[in-house]
Amino acid sequence: MKTRSFTVVVYKEEDIYIAECLEVGTVDQGESIEQAVANLKEATRLYLEEFPLPETFPRFITNIEVSYA
Repeated sequence: MKTRSFTVVVYKEEDIYIAECLEVGTVDQGESIEQAVANLKEATRLYLEEFPLPETFPRFITNIEVSYA
């Protein structure tokens, strides 16, 4: 069994938390941050069993600045 680390973004929409795995593209939700992340972990594990990622892939994390009215 392989173990890898992935980047997760969690945000709140109304009364539910949404968790997204940036590298894989999986998304799940929960009533708390912890539940959303746990659900995402399981969803990502199941996805990777069907669609494994290559051994190496690039990771880029950056910020952008946007001006708007």
